[in-house]
Amino acid sequence: MTLSAVKLSKRYGERRILSEISLKVEKGELVAILGPNGSGKSTLIKAICGIISLDSGRICSDGKDMREIGPQELSKIIGYVPQTYVPSDYMTVFDAVLIGRAPYMGWSYSDDDLDKAEEAMERMGIFDLSEMYVNDLSGGQMQKVVLARAIAQDPEYYLFDEPTSALDLRNQMVAMRTVKDAVSNGSSGALIALHDLNLAMRFCDRVVMLKDGRTFAAGPPDEAITQESISAVYGVASEIMKGEEGRFVHILERGLRL
Repeated sequence: MTLSAVKLSKRYGERRILSEISLKVEKGELVAILGPNGSGKSTLIKAICGIISLDSGRICSDGKDMREIGPQELSKIIGYVPQTYVPSDYMTVFDAVLIGRAPYMGWSYSDDDLDKAEEAMERMGIFDLSEMYVNDLSGGQMQKVVLARAIAQDPEYYLFDEPTSALDLRNQMVAMRTVKDAVSNGSSGALIALHDLNLAMRFCDRVVMLKDGRTFAAGPPDEAITQESISAVYGVASEIMKGEEGRFVHILERGLRL
């Protein structure tokens, strides 16, 4: 059971954003897209979701071309968390999370829909905010609401565009652990765009490192995230250290050009 992207390419005018990118996400695994600003991470996520069109390439879910799948069925397959989200005015947190159940609703929501929404809020630690209006939330709280909505949606594949960007250190760990747990039973997979190499090394099964819209390195974190690839892709020196809980990246100021 696989989500596959095959030779995806995209241009904006004369600028090539993606150049024949191919990747796979298996159910049960968490795959990270890494790379500096402008490397194509967000464009790749949006292209796989069908938000933007491609110049060429094919996206398949379990062998079926995504272009042949209707909107409602597609929303059961793909759960998308954008980099930024503009909430509706005066919607409660509970209602915002319950929207994730829309693909499964008939004329109204069911007890199962309510249970899924409550469970998702509990997992993200926002159940106590359920009656608050989303307008009154901080950026970090709103990001947790959007993550909870995706979890309530219970799709086959989660696609996250930098979901930890507005979160503090503790909540970054909570979010990544929640995503990891969500796919651990093998019923879903996740593709996540990240800036933090250490989060990728700690939680992800595989990584795809982009540079200038092309795949520079791909594979398990231990193989793809190296001092050499970090230097080539990000233009910084680093050390790969080993601690009690695994490997981590230590970025050096040496040779940094301002």
